Amino acid sequence: MVFNSLHFAGFFVVVYALYRALPHRGQNWLLLLASYYFYAAWDWRFLGLLVASTVIDFYCARFMASQEAPVRRRAALLVSLAFNLAMLGFFKYFNFFAENLHAVFAAFGFRLDVVTLRVLLPIGISFYTFITMSYVIDVYRRQIEPARSLRDFAVFVAYFPHLVAGPILRAPVLLPQIVMPRRVTREQVVEGLWLIGYGFFKKVFVADNLAYLADGVFGAAHPTGFQVLLGLYAFAFQIYGDFSGYSDMARGTSKLMGIELNLNFRFPYFVRTAQQFWQHWHITLSTWLRDYLFLPMAYALSRRIDGVGWLGVRDDVWVYALATMGTMLIGGLWHGAAWNFVLWGAYQGVLLVVFTLTQQWGRRRQRRRTGRARRGPLAGVAAAAGVVGMFHLTCYGWLIFRAKSTGQIGQLTAALFTRFDPTPGALETNGLPLLFYAGPLLAVHAFEAYKDDLSAVFSLPVVVRYSIYAAMLYLTVLFGDFAGSQFIYFQF
Repeated sequence: MVFNSLHFAGFFVVVYALYRALPHRGQNWLLLLASYYFYAAWDWRFLGLLVASTVIDFYCARFMASQEAPVRRRAALLVSLAFNLAMLGFFKYFNFFAENLHAVFAAFGFRLDVVTLRVLLPIGISFYTFITMSYVIDVYRRQIEPARSLRDFAVFVAYFPHLVAGPILRAPVLLPQIVMPRRVTREQVVEGLWLIGYGFFKKVFVADNLAYLADGVFGAAHPTGFQVLLGLYAFAFQIYGDFSGYSDMARGTSKLMGIELNLNFRFPYFVRTAQQFWQHWHITLSTWLRDYLFLPMAYALSRRIDGVGWLGVRDDVWVYALATMGTMLIGGLWHGAAWNFVLWGAYQGVLLVVFTLTQQWGRRRQRRRTGRARRGPLAGVAAAAGVVGMFHLTCYGWLIFRAKSTGQIGQLTAALFTRFDPTPGALETNGLPLLFYAGPLLAVHAFEAYKDDLSAVFSLPVVVRYSIYAAMLYLTVLFGDFAGSQFIYFQF
């Protein structure tokens, strides 16, 4: 059941009508049953994993909160983390590690019989395991109190708008909204309807149409560099329209029920550095990786290499670089059990380290020259060049992300740098459709970035605002792809 399907439309109409008629306690029972139905509609066999994770984490957190002995608290934490990581590792990574272990032994002439299990990947498992793990870790750190009601905690974990593809919610944000009675305001209804419509436009008109252009390039035998570049542009706006469209619809449907979800995207293609990109792209994952991987890793490393002065480089630089690379490698692997995702994580880690070190060096150099950093007359030109440059670095990252194999990464990279000759007809068959489908989104995106406000459309005069609504509706109805295709991040 996808958000852009008639099945979901009918499901949500029924659920919403009942939701508005019920008191708070009844609303929570309805949300729990609706969320389990929503998940079971994909594959009911995996509903037991979701329930098991919920129950184990609920009682582990309750046990931790009732104990003072560090050993017992740590044991409860390990039980919860072991269950969730084992579940995630088995269903998502078992075959990947088994096949690669076999390949390593074969390279040294040893025969190793490995077991491979062709099992389905439970949808949303990467998202809800991160949600439950962060909850248990927060309780262990005594940053939050454990939930008192198993029903309310189950709603927090399984809440259907964000269940299968995020945003990755934290307990301090969502759980109090579930526990306390809710009131739906007029502003929430207006914003919710806009987000649903805008997200639907991003998915059906932008992403699903650009998918054909991107698939054509990544499925071609020998594309030229020009074709690869157009394909990367198409995929960049496809994955943005697809994923941010899902997040918009998730936030919109939730607003209609009086529940606020975290912002997940904030014009990520109008940034100038790798750090800014991850502050604007998949924000809930970025903050999760920072709080539960990067910071603990940096702390542990700082205790290991303090005072070493490795190769003459300051220790804090090594701590940052190693913690960043470790975090992004894990973040890449979180996206999927394939080497291209590992390489994509490594690429993003290198970008973060290089940008950070370059910025630090540049600021020190500027201050030595002038005593303070100043904005020159060409600052605007430099800023625009920075945006264009960062966008292309991001696009190359999408090449690694989207490629079917490491061999294809090499092939497409070689085409970009050695065979960049415009193919006859490529501009008409790829470039113009790319402009047609991505142009309207890019225009709204640029306006939001210029105003530094995701609600900038609401500040426009009524005539202009409703003209935008009408244009999006017109483009969606006439040119949208209504095949009900799945969202890209459902596979993660």
